[in-house]
Amino acid sequence: MDSATLSRPGAAIDTEIKYLVPTSRINRRFWAPGAEYNTGVYDFYPATIRNARLRETPPTLDEHGFCLAEHPTKVTDFADADTLKAIYPAEVEEVAKRLTGCDFIHPMGGQLRSPVVGAAGVQPPAAEAHVDFNTPTANAIAKVFYDKMRPDGPGYERFVCFSLWRTFSPPPQDWPLALCEGPSIGEDDSISNYKVDVDEIPTGADLFAPIPDEEKLLAATIFKYSPGHRWWYYPDMTRDEVIFIKFHDSDHARAWRSPHTAFHDTTRPDANVRRSYEFRAIAYFEKKG
Repeated sequence: MDSATLSRPGAAIDTEIKYLVPTSRINRRFWAPGAEYNTGVYDFYPATIRNARLRETPPTLDEHGFCLAEHPTKVTDFADADTLKAIYPAEVEEVAKRLTGCDFIHPMGGQLRSPVVGAAGVQPPAAEAHVDFNTPTANAIAKVFYDKMRPDGPGYERFVCFSLWRTFSPPPQDWPLALCEGPSIGEDDSISNYKVDVDEIPTGADLFAPIPDEEKLLAATIFKYSPGHRWWYYPDMTRDEVIFIKFHDSDHARAWRSPHTAFHDTTRPDANVRRSYEFRAIAYFEKKG
């Protein structure tokens, strides 16, 4: 579709975002091939998601926890795992160095997402306010991966766990990505959501059965609602644009994380089915001298 014929996005969308309810007690995310299931109790809360392209000054990593960048990719088929493995990590490192000034990255791998799951390896969009790691998980994996990559290295003074998010379906997309300004999130809004890998999603009481050393599992952070959360999105993204999202910046003097979620944009009658690829990595800033 020619860009001149696209419906026009508004300055803001009044919608709802799924948050954890304050009374939710056992919060786990079961992950199986082609499916995810959260045991947490969620509900939809009102939210205004503003068009970040219309800001006088664009959002930045250090002030907001996310940013948009131009970065054409040489990948022509995001379903081709071999091509992605050969090409994409170096592209992610190039973007990360340019945006953060880091010394190097540790690539952690990527994920295809679409509301139409169908193909193997495709997960549905994550549709609740979340950050992919909690603080203990971020600290632990940063140390493990650095020690593995740089056993004789000088150590690091800072790290940033992040995702580079790209959509490769034509604009407009039916399920865009909403991003929350990190500084608008209070620590009391944050809850750990432990990731449990399974072959099949359990049912009934098995969802809530005790898990030994559950607190040692990798965990994301999910969020309770607050009217002070400030949400943004980038309509009409192209495959040559990427969003850099902080999961955890060890320097908390900066915006150190950005909650995010997919949301269904019902304001665009010509919306296309979203297809996206997100790549997780850790950016390291080594000690000098």
